[in-house]
Amino acid sequence: MTLSASPQWDFSSTSGTTNYDNARRNYPAQAIVDLAALQSNMQHIVSICGGAHSGTAVMGVVKADAYGHGLIPTALAALAGGATWLGAAQPREALLLRKAGIGPDRCHVLTWMYSGLEAPFEELIDNDIDISVGSLAGIDALAKAARAVGRPARVHVKVDTGFGRNGFTPQIFDQALAKLKRYASEGALQIVAQWSHLAVADMPKVPAFVQSTEQQIASFNEFTMRMKRAGLEPQIRHLANTAATLSRPDIHFELVRPGIALYGYEPDPSMGTPQDYGLTPAMTLQAQLSTVKDLEQGHSISYGKTYATQSETSSAILPIGYADGIHRSASGFDKEGALHTTHLGGPIRIMTDDGPRVVRISGRVCMDQCVLDLHGKADALNVHEGDTVTVFGPGRGVAFNEPTAEDWAHAADTISYEIFTCLRSRIPRLYLHANETLSEDDIGKLDPNTLL
Repeated sequence: MTLSASPQWDFSSTSGTTNYDNARRNYPAQAIVDLAALQSNMQHIVSICGGAHSGTAVMGVVKADAYGHGLIPTALAALAGGATWLGAAQPREALLLRKAGIGPDRCHVLTWMYSGLEAPFEELIDNDIDISVGSLAGIDALAKAARAVGRPARVHVKVDTGFGRNGFTPQIFDQALAKLKRYASEGALQIVAQWSHLAVADMPKVPAFVQSTEQQIASFNEFTMRMKRAGLEPQIRHLANTAATLSRPDIHFELVRPGIALYGYEPDPSMGTPQDYGLTPAMTLQAQLSTVKDLEQGHSISYGKTYATQSETSSAILPIGYADGIHRSASGFDKEGALHTTHLGGPIRIMTDDGPRVVRISGRVCMDQCVLDLHGKADALNVHEGDTVTVFGPGRGVAFNEPTAEDWAHAADTISYEIFTCLRSRIPRLYLHANETLSEDDIGKLDPNTLL
């Protein structure tokens, strides 16, 4: 009998069971996304901002295929939770939202990441998608597209308040304002918003970083004054990312842009845990073990002989690797196999006769697989090929045998954002609680084979 370290999933119908079984046959790993958790997280964020009638709207940031969770299902769950804006960095994803049937009568969509000389501005304008501008060339190209379409483009003016990324610097802002005013006067551009991005709001306990955030806010306000003096006062201002949405109500303004909070995580462990903010991680990554076999003491594992078994043991294959988005930096080294260097590999929750336990990736992560040292004989543990193991999911962390994306980020020396967004599309995404979360019309926008 195979065991499962993942929850007993709550399937909505017999078709959900069939979809789950088919996904397991088609690929030995699955990303299970709880739409009810996404909806609940968004509802909580909306309440933090004062509710639907507070004057502060909430944008669900669904860039990067919704942080790896799936663009359309996540967008619909965010809207079900009270978001009235969606943010997609790339124009392609913004257009996919509209093509899926999420119309302008339902929400605004903002896009901001493009080359100003080659972006599909005409198609974006035609689809009522708001467009950020942060370069002089971008302003000209957008105005030209608006003329061709015969309707004004809705513009969000991006300003660089110290982040050093996109946006107009104070030095060229007068030139930008002159262009914006000219094109607005002729009806090519509608100046909707002013926005910027915070660099270190996710570290509110570091005094120097708090001061840096205050300087960014002051700079943002100065940009606003310059827009007002030019006769281009923005209708909407947005500066608050997840960190500021959770901790800085003074800069919620008319719109906030929570990203990682929608998916159930805080932006940095220094801020606390998801539970501290009333958030629930929405994704569980699970896999089915491949080959399980016994190894003698001193047997090396994987490339480079960076890991050697310290006693008689059994190993198991986790049949996903760096081609699936499992970070090679989450490899596990031990002092015997790695010339007296050690590094704990990524944590995996397995189920045994004695209950759940966490084992680690042993040796280097390979393209399509990893090896786990079970630190015990498989027969005694009752671990077998076909067992379902949890790579990460909601939980309290490895100390409680509940590995999270934060634990994986620690093992891979990165952040939880990268753990999600690097998961490749060959891992199927499956969605829980669609019937409880979405309207019948919205369910019709999804691939029925992905619904559990």
